[in-house]
Amino acid sequence: MPPPPGRREQRKAETRQAISDVATRLIIERGFEAVSMSEIADAAGVSRKTVFNYFASKEQLVFDRDEEARQLLREGMAARTSMTPLAAFQALVRELLDTGHPLLRINAGAASFWKTVAQSAVLVAHARQLQALLTDDLAQLMAESAGRPVGDADARLGATMLMASMVAAYEQGLRALSFGGDPRQAMVPLIVRGATGTLVALASTPYTDPAQRQCSDMRIGVQDQAPATTARGP
Repeated sequence: MPPPPGRREQRKAETRQAISDVATRLIIERGFEAVSMSEIADAAGVSRKTVFNYFASKEQLVFDRDEEARQLLREGMAARTSMTPLAAFQALVRELLDTGHPLLRINAGAASFWKTVAQSAVLVAHARQLQALLTDDLAQLMAESAGRPVGDADARLGATMLMASMVAAYEQGLRALSFGGDPRQAMVPLIVRGATGTLVALASTPYTDPAQRQCSDMRIGVQDQAPATTARGP
């Protein structure tokens, strides 16, 4: 008999992770361009078709946690709707750093991974694409939280600054590790400076000012009520 749904999903997740782990190991050892999907399938003990069932491309095999990162951002911002968007993002980053979350953890394995990425133009381009997706997600989440329309320029500015500061901080953490330093201590000042710059850039907006956010919420409330008032007539 087939395994129950819960166990079946668990086995699929385990298979996906095993394939990704094998692919990452081979690519770090030999380089992205030198490893084929067929070789990855053989090393993982599955068929080439099975690999493609889980990953549409070799780039996705390397960046197998991109959807996890996007989901983490969505859930983290949604759990902090009582804060201004900037404060919510800062709190999420602080939690990830304090708990040593894998997405922000810097160790020898992470250093080897990003060194491999830097050696491949294809992987560098894919990493930048993922950064752009996260920036788009953050801009949308910030706009929604502040009661601004999707595509709001201030949200785009803030999200771009915050994500750029996170990338710069992570790169600084990698450099610190290579010199025997503490990656976290190297990251935090840049993260703080990025948030400070965003605070200045978005001053007097709902993204940083609770009072402005309340005013925005009140305006939305009035707009939401307007159609109903009109519908009742004189």
